[in-house]
Amino acid sequence: MRQPGRLSPRSKRVTVYELIYRRLMILLLLFVAAFTAVGVRLTQLGFVSQGRTSRRNSRGSAVVGRVDIVDRNGKVLARTFDAYSVGVHPSQLIGKPRELAGQISRILPMQSETALLRELTSLKPFRYIQRHISPANVRKFMILGEPGVEILQEPERIYPESALAAHVLGYADIDGIGRAGLERQYQDRLTASAQGPLQLSIDGRVQAVLELELQNAMTEHSAIGAAGVVLDANTGEVIALASLPGFNPNTPSRSTSDARFNRATQGVYELGSTFKAFTIATALETGVIHSLADRYDARVPLQMGRFRIHDDDAQNRWLTVPEIFAYSSNIGAARIAQAIGADRQRSFLDRLGMLRPVAVDLPERGRPLYPASWGELATMTVGFGHGLAVSPLHLALGYAAVVNGGVWRPATLLKMSDDRPVAGTRVFSQQTSATMRSLLRLVVVHGTGVKANAHGYRVGGKTGTAEKAERGGYNHHALISTFAGAFPIDAPRYVVVVTLDEPKGTRATGGYATAGWVAAPVAHGLIRTIGPMLGVYPDLSRDIDLTPILPLVTGTAAE
Repeated sequence: MRQPGRLSPRSKRVTVYELIYRRLMILLLLFVAAFTAVGVRLTQLGFVSQGRTSRRNSRGSAVVGRVDIVDRNGKVLARTFDAYSVGVHPSQLIGKPRELAGQISRILPMQSETALLRELTSLKPFRYIQRHISPANVRKFMILGEPGVEILQEPERIYPESALAAHVLGYADIDGIGRAGLERQYQDRLTASAQGPLQLSIDGRVQAVLELELQNAMTEHSAIGAAGVVLDANTGEVIALASLPGFNPNTPSRSTSDARFNRATQGVYELGSTFKAFTIATALETGVIHSLADRYDARVPLQMGRFRIHDDDAQNRWLTVPEIFAYSSNIGAARIAQAIGADRQRSFLDRLGMLRPVAVDLPERGRPLYPASWGELATMTVGFGHGLAVSPLHLALGYAAVVNGGVWRPATLLKMSDDRPVAGTRVFSQQTSATMRSLLRLVVVHGTGVKANAHGYRVGGKTGTAEKAERGGYNHHALISTFAGAFPIDAPRYVVVVTLDEPKGTRATGGYATAGWVAAPVAHGLIRTIGPMLGVYPDLSRDIDLTPILPLVTGTAAE
């Protein structure tokens, strides 16, 4: 019989188990509380969650993400990735600012302790220490364990092809705001997350070839710059657009303002004899030229007051229209322009977009320079490409209208759907355009553009060499050398414009830096390479029939 007040052995075992259970539960709760406290603290420090400032820019507003930019074939040209930045809340620091400045300087050697100390002791609630740091440095900042230091996750704009098409793309700043090029032009479209990628008309392959050909020519001829355009002659889509020197949009601040300047759309230049195509097309359209057999007196230079118009390759005789074009006679073009008259000349150039900023979806658009007083002398000089300064893209759009059947269309850097009709303005008739195609082919076969003659591609075009205008006159030693043309000229698909800024002659060119020697060869190499990329293959079995006009040309023009 059990004595009163005493527990049985079984009761003792139950009591001990209950005690152990209670202690384990208490210990478990303590662990949970500890881990919860640590988690809350890490969240406050910004190491687990993105936190309250994870996507705030330097002005305190949200950093904006951007959709991709892709070329016409879907190749990514601009993309946004998540990156990390580090900032400080000076009022929340628990460590000594001077010591912390030294610790941070060892993580970020490019930052001086003095500059860091200013940020750490700022009276402002938040200051960035550095934007877009590496993951390795993120871990180092975590180890500091400083509650006033915050790691932020932000979008970073990356251009995976580096400098390719930099002047087209432009760049976005660290806060996700477009500052140049399409990044600026389409800021709202690119920051609309519901939208898909922005698809361009640019073909990345053609763009790369254009940039390479221009760079090689710049190097060979010691030019200070270059520009080029490849344009769909029938839609206005820009297939490639380049300006050199270039820059890397990933690091725009490391480039010069000259490198960021877009010579293809922003720069305006007198483009010389390439304008003779517009003069002859206008004369054909207005009936000033009745027949290609019409002759104009080019026996001696024209004297207009104190100005003298002469030919570089003087024939010293009466010239037919094809000869004026093939030999690039300034005298002949001036006489034709004189017959057209100022009003009609200006009207046609205006319809070709030459008197207003170039029609393209870029913010960098140069304003043409033209005579304030458009009198007889201005009419004559503009007739052969002097006195009116436009961009290379202006020229490309004008040539598209000359060769595509006579319709001018604005340029676009966005890919167009195949079934979408392209609106345009008729400037020339189909007949005028057909005649001009023959004349442009003549120049490449028998004239100043022979070095652009990529066999089988049926190139037609015109060279133009102009002295650079400077204050008080022209610099005879600084040239703008340009080739403008199209291929295949019997059924034009693409317009090509190549411009070299201040090229120098070489032994291979006999010391000449004129367009026939330095720009036409660039067009030759470019067309031969990009033709197959664009579905245009060499065909030696077909060409424009020049038989009707060859009898009107005496001899072969000099290069």
